[in-house]
Amino acid sequence: MASLHPGRMTHRHDGELVVFHIGMTINRWWRPDLWLPISAEMGPMLRELSSDPDSGLLGFTMLFGARGPYIVQYWSSLEKLYAYASAPAQAHRPAWTRFNRRARKAAGAVGIWHETYLVDRAESIFVATPPMGLPKATEIVPVGSRHDRAAARAADGRTSARPPVEPAQ
Repeated sequence: MASLHPGRMTHRHDGELVVFHIGMTINRWWRPDLWLPISAEMGPMLRELSSDPDSGLLGFTMLFGARGPYIVQYWSSLEKLYAYASAPAQAHRPAWTRFNRRARKAAGAVGIWHETYLVDRAESIFVATPPMGLPKATEIVPVGSRHDRAAARAADGRTSARPPVEPAQ
């Protein structure tokens, strides 16, 4: 069991910060033969990313919703996230191909989704709980008297997020 941090803790991060949500929607719970293989694909990808300090993955949190599992990932850059997603030699690209093949055979049985956020500011706090989320993915630091309020932490919680890139015309 992860150790508790005494006192009020927050995170510190300098650099670009990307938050990536990815999940699976199980539409036919009674057909584990259709959704279990897809669910099993995430473990190898997370192990691959976690074992490579240059991958760009800072950390992740696994969650379970009413329709299936999802993961919140923290990345050091949008470029590294996209590079991983499209690299043919990495686990994601073959998993994506397998998903598409399975989805054609059993349309609607299981869905996948993702959301990507380039974060300009971030604020966090946890008290008497093991590190999780953003503090676990970045650096855990005590809340100082200057940052006692959420508004103060948010004001100083700038990241190096770049302005959005305009799509090519």
